[in-house]
Amino acid sequence: MNPQLATFWSLSTDQVLEQTHSEIAGLSRQDAKQRLSKSGANSLKRTRKSSAWILLLNQFKSPIILILIVAAVLSIFLQDALDAIIILAIVLISGLLGFWQERGASNAVEKLLALVQVKATVLRDGQAQEILNEEVVPGDIVLLSAGKNIPGDCLVLESKDLSVDEAALTGETYPVDKLSGVLPADTGLSQRTNSLYLGTNVISGTAKAVVVHTGKETEFGKVSERLKLRPAETEFERGLSQFGYFLMEVTLILVVLIFVANVYLKRPVLESFLFSLALAVGLTPQLLPAIVSVNLARGAKKMATKQVIVKRLPAIENFGSMNVFCTDKTGTLTEGAVRIHSAVDVEGRDSIGGDSPQANRVLLYAYLNAASESGYVNPIDTAIREYKTFDISSYQKLDEVPYDFNRKRLSILFKTESTHLIVTKGALKNILEVCSTVETAEGKTIDIADQRQKLHQQAEDLGSKGFRALGVAYRDFNQASFTKGDETNMTFLGYLALFDPPKAGIADTLQELQQLGITPKMITGDSKAVAMSIIQQVGLPTPKALTGSELEKLSDEALMHRVQETNVFAEVEPNQKERIIIALKKAGNVVGYLGDGINDASALHAADVGISVDSAVDVAKEAADIVLMQKDLNVLVEGVKEGRVTFANTLKYIFMATSANFGNMFSMAGISLFLPFLPLLPSQILLTNLLTDFPELTIATDRVDKQLINRPRRMDIKFIRNFMIVFGLLSSIFDYLTFGVLLLLLHAQPEQFRTGWFLESVISASLVVLVIRTRQSILKSKPGKYLLMATLATIGITLIIPWTPLATLLGFQPLPLSFVLVLGAIVGLYILCAETVKRVFYSRVKF
Repeated sequence: MNPQLATFWSLSTDQVLEQTHSEIAGLSRQDAKQRLSKSGANSLKRTRKSSAWILLLNQFKSPIILILIVAAVLSIFLQDALDAIIILAIVLISGLLGFWQERGASNAVEKLLALVQVKATVLRDGQAQEILNEEVVPGDIVLLSAGKNIPGDCLVLESKDLSVDEAALTGETYPVDKLSGVLPADTGLSQRTNSLYLGTNVISGTAKAVVVHTGKETEFGKVSERLKLRPAETEFERGLSQFGYFLMEVTLILVVLIFVANVYLKRPVLESFLFSLALAVGLTPQLLPAIVSVNLARGAKKMATKQVIVKRLPAIENFGSMNVFCTDKTGTLTEGAVRIHSAVDVEGRDSIGGDSPQANRVLLYAYLNAASESGYVNPIDTAIREYKTFDISSYQKLDEVPYDFNRKRLSILFKTESTHLIVTKGALKNILEVCSTVETAEGKTIDIADQRQKLHQQAEDLGSKGFRALGVAYRDFNQASFTKGDETNMTFLGYLALFDPPKAGIADTLQELQQLGITPKMITGDSKAVAMSIIQQVGLPTPKALTGSELEKLSDEALMHRVQETNVFAEVEPNQKERIIIALKKAGNVVGYLGDGINDASALHAADVGISVDSAVDVAKEAADIVLMQKDLNVLVEGVKEGRVTFANTLKYIFMATSANFGNMFSMAGISLFLPFLPLLPSQILLTNLLTDFPELTIATDRVDKQLINRPRRMDIKFIRNFMIVFGLLSSIFDYLTFGVLLLLLHAQPEQFRTGWFLESVISASLVVLVIRTRQSILKSKPGKYLLMATLATIGITLIIPWTPLATLLGFQPLPLSFVLVLGAIVGLYILCAETVKRVFYSRVKF
């Protein structure tokens, strides 16, 4: 870093341009390319893709796997090299399977993320062009407007009514005004009014700035490096962590006890150690990270085909668990194409009949304002310009105070032949705040004090008809420029009646959301009357509304109770959206929030699932977990269903790993204390584990029953523990039945016992997957094609192994037909019992 730029806010613009070797016209493309290769990508994350070797080595980083490898290598020198090589080979194959799955998932996700990118507007070769934020370099001249993210730490070169939200960096609630200038070197971060910082965003106004620092050299980068910031864990991630700790505790206790017991029984220490470690591998669902990654990546790919792009994979699980969905009305519940119905004068006469000259003046002044604005582009101004055109050649624009979300007004100063005129339009409440007089239908100007109630009532009447009312006001002004402070003593002229009709079929979509167990709630800045009119049109039952002013008076605890029964939040201020989301979360909901505006970022961060659209402003897209390529609730419905499929398939693996697999290993640990020989050799345990994992690798492709999609579900460790106890116990009962039959009925020798137990445990664990994958009967719910094929292949390989040359190497031997038939009967009885127990279990335990 250039030391002279450490306090760049204390330098003049010319000095900063000199130090960054830049100029007001921007960099050349060639220069920018060289700077990018020198400074690196403008990102706080590692952009270097993990190498295949690192991903492969990660498959073996489990402490249990590492100890097993060391112990196997040690046994090569101390005991049986053949067994050790077999153990290492099985561990390697298992690792390669995990690597293959995760590698494919990683590549798929990178392709999806490339579809949703945030861009900056910079000057290159003197021309404005859009580039990826990651390609911005020190010395770039950036052009900023409302809704844009600041792409680096910058010095303001010139600005017009620039207001920036710095809450993410300084914690300051209110936007900060920014302008060019020079400040003392010791000026605090929040007082640097000439500087812009990465991680903040423009609320209103425009600016040109020079980028001084990018990436980890920025103030935000320094903070994230110190804190090593990580995204907050999703509910599913927390559940997986709890599950992992639970299994780790059970495994550690069991393995230590088995090792100590075997040593006490005077069995070889190394063999006992390898046996205990192999058991630990069998007890640990080491493929869980790969299974989760594959499930999420496959879910993300399928969601992408339905126009839903997932930016953060774990959010898929929350997407499926979502039971409350909050959205604005514009573009989601309504068509999103704002239209002008008419202009209305203060007496309630509109411009449609043509008998109100004042209403026509309202249209003229609204057109003047909309046609001349140069700040935040919005659909209302577009609608005004398209509704009716006027000849405004006699009006010369002198100055402008752009719209912002605090004032909710847009004011423009014009020069005419006789006077200077400020024309203002905006939210009715905010327009009336700055008016002291009102112009009557006869053209007289009277005091507004006695007229306020009448004016508000007319707006209510418009709202009850589904129209949103904007106010239009004016003021004679005899200066050539003005500021926000001059928006006072204005004259109210009349209303613009806007309408945005409900989308075709939106009532059916909302009903489908409710059938999926999701409660839709509308959060809007529009009036209560307009909001209630729309809600009634789209068919939401018994709407209950809460206004922003009512919300302001409620304590957090009171709000937590009110939000549950409220489905319309109207006249809401931007900073109240986040409070509503947090209250819903505290009330025990998994909350999704759809936002696409400048003022939605905090609510998107607060929600369990932040959802935006591809056409959203940068700050909203950046804050979102999921981006819809179309602003359409039908797209959202399909995404929710896919999220639930992904969640259900991930849970299937957990159920499988904690039932038959866990039961088999637990049984083996117990019987080893009573047999004069090990029930399975370490290499045989690992082979059993590898074969039973094989069908589970295809679980991401499995079909999911409709009943698992029709309502949201959440990670429930208590339920998983109960499932493990019931089905693990059932598995163990049949394991001990197998032990008894092999020893007491068939009088099996050690090699026959191990072969018989290997066949029974692998085949039963593979078949029971088909039982526990569904709550329905195994005959009614068909498994996915690949899961069925993998299960049958596993059974076939298991049956063949004892009759191949590998049998001798692995310590198996061919079994008499009587053994195979008896074991087959035990497996068949186990599957029948598992089906019965499943039906009883789900009738008593709700999930």
